[in-house]
Amino acid sequence: MSEITRSINPLASQSARRKASKGSTEQEKRLPFWKQLVLQIICLSIVFFVMFPIMWIVSLSLDPRDLSRPNDFRLIPPGASLDAYKRVLTQPTANPVSFTQLALNQFMLAGGVAIFSVIVGILAAYSFSRFEYRGRRMLMMGVVTVLMLPSIATIAPLFVLLNRVNIHIGELSFNLRNSLFGVGIAVAASQLPFAIWNLKGYLDTVPRELEEAARIDGASPNQVFTRILLPLSTPAIAVTAFLAFNTSWTEFIMSWQFLTNPKNFTLAMSLWNMIGAFSGDTPWSVFSAMALMVAAPVAIVYLILQKYIVSGLTIGSVK
Repeated sequence: MSEITRSINPLASQSARRKASKGSTEQEKRLPFWKQLVLQIICLSIVFFVMFPIMWIVSLSLDPRDLSRPNDFRLIPPGASLDAYKRVLTQPTANPVSFTQLALNQFMLAGGVAIFSVIVGILAAYSFSRFEYRGRRMLMMGVVTVLMLPSIATIAPLFVLLNRVNIHIGELSFNLRNSLFGVGIAVAASQLPFAIWNLKGYLDTVPRELEEAARIDGASPNQVFTRILLPLSTPAIAVTAFLAFNTSWTEFIMSWQFLTNPKNFTLAMSLWNMIGAFSGDTPWSVFSAMALMVAAPVAIVYLILQKYIVSGLTIGSVK
């Protein structure tokens, strides 16, 4: 009986020590009231400063007074209506182009650049990460060099190069520079180096043992790439695609320099037309409604890819 008691006592004392240490840990984690209050005030202040401009833009977009300059802030303006959104959907600027056409052009540009950057980027990153061949280091240095070069520095050579290319396919005839396709090539040229470098950094962290195990099981090189590496690279691909989409969605400089036909204009160009030299007397309600409608798709894409983006942003922090 005494032996049983002696064997139980150490267990009881050990569990008691665990409970005591757990209780002390919980007490250590609890912050004093004044620290919690200070942290809450800081968090609320940050939220206020972030949300205040957005709330003001939403309020202006609902204001029916067609103000040329906002002079006060009211969360719900008097006589709030959606007339500004109707005007934007019909014809946002003086150019004879509807919002639907502008949005379609922007989606084609941003989506095309994102897809192209991801497809070419993952293939090039896989080559740099897994294969050894002559000139590999020089090519990687070339990618890094282009990555460090500001995209605006490439406008002049791209303008001259694309302007010399005229495409004739049946009845379809256009100059490559003065087209969305040409702008997409120019934007993709600036996005592709980042896509390659970002994806290569992630593929370097994927253990090669997984590929070797798949080859032992009889998987072909294509099956290893499509069934092993691609599923594991989903977070990195999501981050790369979102950043390429976001950059192309807000791209303005190249589109403004290359495009001259209003039917090829993008949302960013039309948004600038509302406040630029050809804006006229654009009411703040119309401009605010246009700004919110331009920003909404990026927010929606982020919410869709949020799960992958959050995990992809910590790539390399824990191997």
